[in-house]
Amino acid sequence: MTSPEDDAPKHEFAFASFDSLEGVPVLSPAPAGTPGYLRLYRAAQRILPGGLIAVVVALAASWLSDHYGAPVMLFALLLGMAVNFVGQDPRCRPGIDFMGRTVLRLGVALLGARITIDQVSSLGGEVLVIAAGGVIVTILAGWGLARAFRLKPDFGILTGGAVAICGASAALALSSVLPPSPTRERDTTLTVVGVTTLSTVAMVLYPLIAAGLGLTHTQTGVFLGATIHDVAQVVGAGYGVSKETGDTATIVKLFRVALLLPTIVVVALIFRSKMTAGPSGKRPLLVPMFLLGFVALVAVNSSGVTAAGLMEQTGEASRWCLVTAIAALGAKTSLGELVHVGWRPVLLIVAETAVVLAWVLALLLLG
Repeated sequence: MTSPEDDAPKHEFAFASFDSLEGVPVLSPAPAGTPGYLRLYRAAQRILPGGLIAVVVALAASWLSDHYGAPVMLFALLLGMAVNFVGQDPRCRPGIDFMGRTVLRLGVALLGARITIDQVSSLGGEVLVIAAGGVIVTILAGWGLARAFRLKPDFGILTGGAVAICGASAALALSSVLPPSPTRERDTTLTVVGVTTLSTVAMVLYPLIAAGLGLTHTQTGVFLGATIHDVAQVVGAGYGVSKETGDTATIVKLFRVALLLPTIVVVALIFRSKMTAGPSGKRPLLVPMFLLGFVALVAVNSSGVTAAGLMEQTGEASRWCLVTAIAALGAKTSLGELVHVGWRPVLLIVAETAVVLAWVLALLLLG
């Protein structure tokens, strides 16, 4: 005698189990010669399960961030790691990979909608030297410190770029052009956790440091914009002091975001010889397509031919893409792997944060 469960289709119970998707078929790519519309439909079928998981995690992270004030990137990463068991399932893996790779690059490209050439030129030469020099010094320090700590040099570049430029967004972008390695996803996740946590601490602590040193509102804006890791924390810290400080901090921070483009080009050039050639035998493009999109949006935004509201919506779309990509990254990462990385990677990120802090303060106080 059979039970009702034996008579029912397996797929009705597949998603009811927290440890299995048994009964849901694994879809393979469409064979060669399949019509274009069918290939697109088949690709959408493969992406949908994992893609929906990443989107739901991103929505939950955004809700938690709005209600509890913690960084949305950190929530997305932690919630993604909580559903790691689903992300490892072969039925969900294609969608998770798509969100963590293609949607990530789209989000980085759309960051260009937040920057204009006028914003950068309004800062003045001294501020540009402080911010650009901080990026260069921090990345070089990351490379050197990683070797001193007996870590991989490219991990130092990954963490140094994340600390120096724009936190989690820079970590994701740099990870996409560094040579593949078995620990790449773990390293990226650790970097995102580290810079997001330190950025939140800096948002609270750095305004107090500026006040204790007697910096003016403009100097405080430069200090906050040139040192705090993530854009959201820069805005929170800056406008928490004054409108003038917030405006200055935001523009300085956006200049650091703009430096993501040349940084990725240089990193891609350095590591290009180590990148694995594709099926055609050709190596990846020196300038990834998503960076060309970034440049195009900066140019469009600077021209003033588009409505400000459209650029704001594009910037918001960038944020959602990056949050979803972070959620996908978390779903691909095991907490157990992070626990065993040791103290050296954490100390490296803290040291890089101290380097950019010391650089900016030295130039502000002595300049």
